[in-house]
Amino acid sequence: MTIEWSWISDHAGDLTTLTLSHLQAALSAVLFGLLISLPLAVFAHRIKPLRGFLLGLSNVLFTIPSIAVFVLLLPVSGLTRTTTVIGLTIYTLVVLLRNTVEGLDSVPAKTKEAAQAMGTRPLRTLLTVELPLALPVIMAGVRIATVMSISLVSVATYIGDGGLGQLFTDGFQRNFPTPVVVGVVLTLLLALIADTLLVAVQYVLTPWTRLQHSKRERA
Repeated sequence: MTIEWSWISDHAGDLTTLTLSHLQAALSAVLFGLLISLPLAVFAHRIKPLRGFLLGLSNVLFTIPSIAVFVLLLPVSGLTRTTTVIGLTIYTLVVLLRNTVEGLDSVPAKTKEAAQAMGTRPLRTLLTVELPLALPVIMAGVRIATVMSISLVSVATYIGDGGLGQLFTDGFQRNFPTPVVVGVVLTLLLALIADTLLVAVQYVLTPWTRLQHSKRERA
């Protein structure tokens, strides 16, 4: 398989546009997934019967093939970026919802009781105690959802979107491997860079985990 390097330089502008479009679709899905999953996870954590229903529903949605999801959305949102983002958001929910619930479950009961004993109201306890302590588990879900979304954007090529996935279609249709290889490499790089940045964000937002790690090392 021969790579035509001149094709890459000649299409640098198009590659940049497709890469940014790919990233925008993936990050939008993760953002909307977080906005939906956070309140749902709180309800699922507080109301146990609701927990099984919400987690079960998200698992069922996850089993639907991605192409089928996009096709089912076409009558509603048409051949638009909205269809891509909605479809990807559905897939992020199963990871984000479960990890957020598990993160909230991992907060020690004594910690919440101490906050309540100090007169902290439930909403403030959630925002200043529970969610920060659950953040490492939540961020693990965000990382998985982000990488998954970046990989799934290409499927939207079948509805006229797809970001870097358009390179795959172009390469296969013309029996020209260069766009395919470039698309694969750029997708992998996007996933790697995004995951690295999220690890850095988690490192900054959870300073107490670094203190605990340093204490264990001293011991």
